[in-house]
Amino acid sequence: MSKISAAITAVGGYVPDYVLTNKMLEDMVDTNDEWITSRTGIKERRILKEDGKGTSYLAIKAAQNLIDKTKIDPKEIELVIVATATPDMKAASTSAYTATQIGAVNAFSFDLEAACSSFLYGMSVAARYIESGKYKKVLLIGADKNSSMINYEDRATCIIFGDGAGAVLFEPNKENLGLQDEYLRSDGVGREFLQATYGGSSYPSTPEAIKEHKHQVFQDGKTVFKNAVFNMADVAVKIMDRNNLTVKDVSWLVAHQANKRIIDATANRIELEEDKVMMNIQNYGNTTSATLPLLLNDYESQLKKGDNLVFAAFGGGFTWGSIYLKWAYNS
Repeated sequence: MSKISAAITAVGGYVPDYVLTNKMLEDMVDTNDEWITSRTGIKERRILKEDGKGTSYLAIKAAQNLIDKTKIDPKEIELVIVATATPDMKAASTSAYTATQIGAVNAFSFDLEAACSSFLYGMSVAARYIESGKYKKVLLIGADKNSSMINYEDRATCIIFGDGAGAVLFEPNKENLGLQDEYLRSDGVGREFLQATYGGSSYPSTPEAIKEHKHQVFQDGKTVFKNAVFNMADVAVKIMDRNNLTVKDVSWLVAHQANKRIIDATANRIELEEDKVMMNIQNYGNTTSATLPLLLNDYESQLKKGDNLVFAAFGGGFTWGSIYLKWAYNS
């Protein structure tokens, strides 16, 4: 009997209409387009402006895009995972609401949070459910409304983050396509360098904390950058070495879109030419859990059955890892 592997069989994506450009940020904080572009590669980012609409709105839109493209019956979906660092609410599951709203009424659901590595870890989790043989259709969504936790007076963070969502459908495959291997890591020493301190159980929000913006994202940029550059490149090399992949074997690098310099460093470490590196950071900024699926959605037309994809991500906590996946279809 052929071994069951977990393959991505469909993708979808969504970004809000509102565009926040570098030029617009020049009027908000002490910065300029040249400075932002040279240090991050970002030209603009999308922001969800409508009151009362959160991460679930983005997730629903991305899932509906996938459903519309594939004509899949949502009732056939058995599990919905929403990878996110910005859930709609505390306690109430963002994924449960998302699943109901898209008509996946026969699915169970849960949220998964590992900062910018959330979607990468979600790929591993979704694959295990498929490989068990018990589940046939698992919808994995990466979605974040980062603008909900950004201080737009802090030039260290407001230039980086945007809002968006991407979705992929995992199904069983018996042609040895899909997820081949993974190398996932975490280290809690990184907790203090990228986080929003107040609003969690350790430090509940107070009027004073909110006034001082302590419920919004803080980042020690130099420390995060240094760790991201080393660790993303390191795991990409390790996954290639473990699977005897040469640079000629790799069709695409699918790297978390946090900073163009980090992406370039990862590509250079594995000696991959620029035209094999997926890149959309210039359009969306860092959408946290949504970067990887948005890349797949934007590049779907260029992907071919059998292509070797190396995923790499790094996030707060610290969390990071790499996944090797063989693409399962021609679009």
